[in-house]
Amino acid sequence: MTSTSALTPSATSTAHASTTPKARPDRDTTARRLLASSAKHSYDPQVDIDWDAPLEPDLYGMSPEWSSLYGTALWDGMSEPARIRMTEHEFCSISGVGIWFEMILMQMILRDIYDQDPATSHVQFALTEIADECRHSIMFARTAEKYGAPSYRPSPSAHRWGRLFKTLAHGPDLYAAILVAEEVLDIFQRELIADERVQPLTRAVSRIHVVEEARHMRFARDEIARRAAGMTRRHRGEQRFVLGVVANIIVDNLVNPGVYAAVGLDPDVALRAARQNEHYRAKLRSSAENLTTFLQESGLIGGSSVRLWRKARLL
Repeated sequence: MTSTSALTPSATSTAHASTTPKARPDRDTTARRLLASSAKHSYDPQVDIDWDAPLEPDLYGMSPEWSSLYGTALWDGMSEPARIRMTEHEFCSISGVGIWFEMILMQMILRDIYDQDPATSHVQFALTEIADECRHSIMFARTAEKYGAPSYRPSPSAHRWGRLFKTLAHGPDLYAAILVAEEVLDIFQRELIADERVQPLTRAVSRIHVVEEARHMRFARDEIARRAAGMTRRHRGEQRFVLGVVANIIVDNLVNPGVYAAVGLDPDVALRAARQNEHYRAKLRSSAENLTTFLQESGLIGGSSVRLWRKARLL
């Protein structure tokens, strides 16, 4: 297994962006900087992770403190092998939701840049982000396969919602929704990288994702700030409501009920325990602190939408 500290950029990192004319200096300045970073610090999980390395039998699939049942009576009653197995499945479930949302993200970004000039650095970085997300989705799928977990998917209603959202999302929410998914996972995965109790596979996957998603988050924040500045009061209210719904759907689908069944728990009982678990609520809130502060400052959380964010356990 390649250690997370030993990962080195593969051939995908050596392709440099071409020099292009400035279209919008403020937007393209950010994009050029991100393209330069991509050229130096990108990975190909197919070759940068040792997929043939055996799993360590006594290590967790993710930090146990991030388990949705950690600190509950159900967790306390589980054997250590069952806890390890559940953290493997939970990591795969979270990654599965990542695949789902990355597919939504890629389609939204393509739709957003469809009419724009591909010679601009802005469009070129958008395409670079899409390429990153393709590799991430394959990486997450292979991780589930390695752990022997199924391809966990969101609920049927969330899947239908995603089909609608990717088609209709516009304005700041297009990139703010991306930020909701990416920033919460960023804090989560940074903790996994540093946790020696966690499988090297999980830590390697998390390291690649964190490094590359940092650029995506910078790109999204830049777009949100630009687009939110010109919102009317009515538009702001609509965007706030939609984004609050997005936050709830993402968080509610992080852990598929099938995860609990995989370790012999009653899914309904376990799901209720997870939703009432104050420790898990606190982990979610802390992971979203930077996100919610930024969105409040951008005018995308406020008024009645605050209740939606509290319901999502992110405020």
